Amino acid sequence: MTTTTNTVSLPLSRRLGAGLVLFAIGGAMLFAVGLSGMAAAHNTAHDTRHAIGFPCH
Repeated sequence: MTTTTNTVSLPLSRRLGAGLVLFAIGGAMLFAVGLSGMAAAHNTAHDTRHAIGFPCH
């Protein structure tokens, strides 16, 4: 059985654009967590860990 994979090379401008968008999303998330109370951030992370089945205590 032969498997072929097609790859597409994106131009630098598209890669930089995607990187900037992801950087902005990450910054917005960090900013939102920074402005929330510590208990709110902890409870959100705690509930998320339980939702994906990850043991946290």
